[in-house]
Amino acid sequence: MTLLILGLAIWVAAHFFKRAAPDMRARMGERGKGIVALALVLSVILMIFGYRAADGAFFWGRHPATVGINNLMMLFALYLTSPGPSKGALFYKMRHPMLTGFLLWALAHLLVNGDVPSFVLFGGLGIWAIAEMIVINRAEPNWTPPPKGSIAKDAMFAGASVVLLLVIGGIHTWLGYPTFG
Repeated sequence: MTLLILGLAIWVAAHFFKRAAPDMRARMGERGKGIVALALVLSVILMIFGYRAADGAFFWGRHPATVGINNLMMLFALYLTSPGPSKGALFYKMRHPMLTGFLLWALAHLLVNGDVPSFVLFGGLGIWAIAEMIVINRAEPNWTPPPKGSIAKDAMFAGASVVLLLVIGGIHTWLGYPTFG
């Protein structure tokens, strides 16, 4: 569980670094982007290995109904994390589509993974997404939505989200986590 928590802590620290220490981040210049990117890669690796090695109490598991709901939530989460909301006509006024999609991803995974390591990983990342939205809203209260796009862009990104869901589901199944039933 230590690796999982360490990975989660590095993820949060790397994402909040710019807001928590803006002067230090500014002094780092372009080099800072690489350092943050390396920290994020390290955090993901630690979270993956930590999650796979973690053990904890089990409260609920997969059920045919929750698998279907999970897959629908994941499809919508993938769409929200795509450029679709800012380039389309349906969700262009949504301030944080990517973070909302990330939160939806976390909730979808909690729906079918009811064990303590999942609570730590997906719950922690979901809380981070909410905190990130709050911090951004406080730091930048005045926000102007992008210009309204077209329904065709929404349809294009929705189609790409379906393809991506199938690819991700196939990878999950290959790794031993059957996604579609």
